[in-house]
Amino acid sequence: MKKILFPILLFLISVTFVVAQEWPVARPEARPSTRWWWLGSAVDKANLTYNLEQYAKAGIGGVEITPIYGVQGNDANDISFLSPQWMQMLQHTQNEGKRLNITIDMNTGTGWPYGGPSVSVEDAATRAIFQEYALQGGEQLAELIEPKDEQQRPVAKLSRLMAYSDKGQTLNLTNKIKNGKLDWIAPQGKWRLIALFNGKTFQLVKRAAPGGEGYVMNHLSAKAVDNYLSNFDKTFTTNKFSYPHTFFNDSYEVYESDWTPELLDEFARRRGYKLENYFPELLDTTLMNGKRPEKTVRIISDYRETLSELLKENFTRRWTAWAHRNGSITRNQAHGSPGNLIDLYASVDIPECEGFGLSEFNIEGLRKDSLTRHNDSDLSMLKYASSAAHISGKPFTSSETFTWLTEHFRTSLSQCKPDLDLLFISGVNHVFFHGTPYSPREAEWPGWLFYASVNMSPTNTIWRDAPAFFEYITRCQSFLQKGKPDCDFLLYLPIYDMWQEQPGRLLTFDIHKMKSRAPKFIETVNKITECGYDVDYISDDFIRTARCHNGRIITSGGAGYKALIVPAVHLMPEDVLRKIVQLVKEGADIVFMENFPEDIPGFGNLEKRRQTFKNVRSELPVTLFSETRATTMQKGRIITGSDYTLTLAECKAIPEEMKTKYGLQYIRRSETDGYHYFISALQNTGVDGWLTLSVPAKSTVIYDPVTGASGMAKTRQLNGKSQIYLQLRSGESVIVKTYNDIKTESDFKQWVYFTEQPVSLSLDHGWTLRFTDSEPAINGTFPIDRTVSWTTINHPDATRNSGTALYAVDVTLPALKADDWILDLGDVRESARVRINGEEAGICWAVPFRLSVGKYLKEGINRIEIEVTNLPANRIADYEQRGVNWRIFKEINLVDLNYKQTGYAHWETMPSGLNSPVKLIPVDKLNPL
Repeated sequence: MKKILFPILLFLISVTFVVAQEWPVARPEARPSTRWWWLGSAVDKANLTYNLEQYAKAGIGGVEITPIYGVQGNDANDISFLSPQWMQMLQHTQNEGKRLNITIDMNTGTGWPYGGPSVSVEDAATRAIFQEYALQGGEQLAELIEPKDEQQRPVAKLSRLMAYSDKGQTLNLTNKIKNGKLDWIAPQGKWRLIALFNGKTFQLVKRAAPGGEGYVMNHLSAKAVDNYLSNFDKTFTTNKFSYPHTFFNDSYEVYESDWTPELLDEFARRRGYKLENYFPELLDTTLMNGKRPEKTVRIISDYRETLSELLKENFTRRWTAWAHRNGSITRNQAHGSPGNLIDLYASVDIPECEGFGLSEFNIEGLRKDSLTRHNDSDLSMLKYASSAAHISGKPFTSSETFTWLTEHFRTSLSQCKPDLDLLFISGVNHVFFHGTPYSPREAEWPGWLFYASVNMSPTNTIWRDAPAFFEYITRCQSFLQKGKPDCDFLLYLPIYDMWQEQPGRLLTFDIHKMKSRAPKFIETVNKITECGYDVDYISDDFIRTARCHNGRIITSGGAGYKALIVPAVHLMPEDVLRKIVQLVKEGADIVFMENFPEDIPGFGNLEKRRQTFKNVRSELPVTLFSETRATTMQKGRIITGSDYTLTLAECKAIPEEMKTKYGLQYIRRSETDGYHYFISALQNTGVDGWLTLSVPAKSTVIYDPVTGASGMAKTRQLNGKSQIYLQLRSGESVIVKTYNDIKTESDFKQWVYFTEQPVSLSLDHGWTLRFTDSEPAINGTFPIDRTVSWTTINHPDATRNSGTALYAVDVTLPALKADDWILDLGDVRESARVRINGEEAGICWAVPFRLSVGKYLKEGINRIEIEVTNLPANRIADYEQRGVNWRIFKEINLVDLNYKQTGYAHWETMPSGLNSPVKLIPVDKLNPL
């Protein structure tokens, strides 16, 4: 691959200048990582080295090994998971990772969720099976007490048999069963008998690799988790293999697992009453005026809280402690689970969110594909993981990145950038692609593939210019991993409202259902961010351990916030409300929106707890929420209201004008010498003007993560606030670093601002086209006069090839009367390398497809060459039309966005190359006043 040169305008003034201007040192964690699919674990040392070398050369900093199903007809090369041969391949990978400076992580299993051959039926995922019987007084049950489901009958064990009379009497008849027969005559009245069996879901590991097939384990059982992890200890310690850097757990997809054998005992210990005495309420589905009875929803809320605690304690924390004992850390996706997402994310070392689908930002010039799915992970969803990391003091938030942005073979780097920027804005600073299949060098194109896009690998044409994209990620993350989070507010997560309001019994918080799970909370998040503030979510447990220092709320992880916002919440534990009142008395600002909490959650010891709650509640001021009011309570304040703009304005935080006035998205982090922002124009407009920062700044420096350029920005003080002049086009992003002291030209060179001249030069004739890399090969040079998609040229293979074409033109320029020139490539399909007069001028991989090229131009004739690489969509469509058998994978094989085997033969030809006129735009330096 040719060396990539970016147009970085650096003038070396002094050693001090060079050091101050450098980007942060990029650790391996700052470079992008990827999920590395091992299909069938059919790997060999030579190809492991080949793959890793390709990744390292492109700029990948880490891989996470996840073995999955194999390739058809390749069974002889499959390697059983954790077998001696598999461990040798892992050891070779770890050795090569050290040599290439690539971090090696692995899944604690194959496919997902955790499970496999070591999981016995007893340790398998468990579900409650309730069966009911009816008796009248004097009757005896004739049928056996056993599961009616024949599949469950051999494995499901009776836990309880309870009897409930129409007079309100409750009896435990479990010990009256002998050999499946109930030895009991019903007393007078009508009796409802409910039997509980600890059944099994019989769920098998999804997408399992050889040696990883088997039952999914019971994540709620400490014994099952210990037994599962002991299998890894036997393999690693017995053979003295090194544990990986990080163990990974994918999203919680343990379907219908709503129970564990010890749940009833744990419920009684934690909630203070026996759940078996209330099975009728637990199973109640009746509605009164559209609502379930209060007693029912309270008991179900207690059940849901118990599941959440068991998952956190018996799986997440236990797995993390095990990893720590072995010198590893953990990375976990909590979403999809039936637990409190904040607490689950916070209990591991690296919380990981997930982007799923393509967001719509209406960015100017960004092409739209008809074959996409909407991104269900909006900002409100993504912030669960980063909030947990921030409040618990974890340095990294990772993301499963680019899952199903578009169909296979159709995703461009330019389509990736907006959703990547959204992840950064949400707090992600450790990107993991989803993903990169291991593919042998000798495999025929398109190589080995995973069933879900995006394929971020050398077999994809986007890989040619991906190093520039990876460098963008590295530059961004080198800043985003520095300093500390600097969100304005904490936002209370009303988990008890969710647990008590949502229908059903088992409640999971997966990406695709959050809009229905937490609509009010999502609306609150959006209102706060639209007001120009940033928030982290906080759970009840983290409020319990928070403190106030100098008017700021400090979490147990050391993060500080200007106030805590309590949305329009109905339920709150009495001790949490007491803690909030205590924080106010210590000097904190607490914002209650629309109402004060009105009641406590749960059912146990209800009236006594209610009285305690009322006593604490009585300390809150009497207020009308229809107007904004701040009430002082000792050292702090309680702020109330219903209008977010007015109410939040009462707090100590200053809204960011870049959001409220210009619509820009941002995230801010603090450092000892100032702050830094990541800012992105995720909208159809940009900004060209002064904007007020919410933090003080004596000096500011702009860093362009696309080109690597940097310079001291124009900064001024106006009405006691700091302002920076910023030029940002739709789709662009930038990093702004603020300093508490004044910097000079001895520290930094000046950032150059430009204004376009009214007349541009349209390069609309004299072009030629030839292919430098094409499959199938296309020879010859084609005069095309103006820049058009190469699919329109007169060649039979031009509509079905993938590769790179060179567009070239000679441009005669008079004496240059401009401070610089911008080369605007227009509509690029899909990325382009620019060479002018034999010099590399840069890579365009995202909108706007523009480069600063003035330093490469000269008076007279200039040779402009643009190498454009397309997507492999036309080539794969041709394969399908000709019946080429490339879908060679087992299990799910290759599916579309809707998980159907639709095929690609019907796809229309996608434009390739330069799809619009190219322009040279003269620009003059701008000196903002």
